[in-house]
Amino acid sequence: MKGRNMTRWRDPAKDPRQEPKSNLITAEGAERLRGILDHLTRVERPRLSTKVGEAAAQGDRSENADYTYNKKELHRVLGRIRYLTKRLDEVQVIDRLPADTERVYFGAFVTLEDENGDELSIRIVGHDETDTGKHWISVDAPLAKALLGKGLDDEATVAAPGGETTYIITDIRYRAPNA
Repeated sequence: MKGRNMTRWRDPAKDPRQEPKSNLITAEGAERLRGILDHLTRVERPRLSTKVGEAAAQGDRSENADYTYNKKELHRVLGRIRYLTKRLDEVQVIDRLPADTERVYFGAFVTLEDENGDELSIRIVGHDETDTGKHWISVDAPLAKALLGKGLDDEATVAAPGGETTYIITDIRYRAPNA
């Protein structure tokens, strides 16, 4: 039994996973989370409950793979519903533009240029909305922290695994909250 279910011990003071996350979210991000919660509550949970009931009615549950699988899926969905319900209660929805749209703040679309002249377009969002495919980064990410409060043509230096990288802000845009 020794070593079973044990994980590597990490010092909580130095563990980056223990850093507090911001509770900011854009209005469209909050709406997306509400949509997922609604779908899980109204569609997935009843569907899986029905499947579990049907599988349980077939008899011996210990050898019923359909019952076991659907029961696990139902528990996964219920856990996700609990998480989303709690998360939506604690987030702060940012549904307005900042007073100074000439500087980088939460929700900004920022175009950066690195030392090699390569451009990078990102958006600063809450950590529930991050999407690497769209280049949406968390407001808690090192790059976002380096950019916050900076204006057009300002430089931001970020420590990266390959060394420090300096970016120049070439464009700052905001999407209107109801757009």
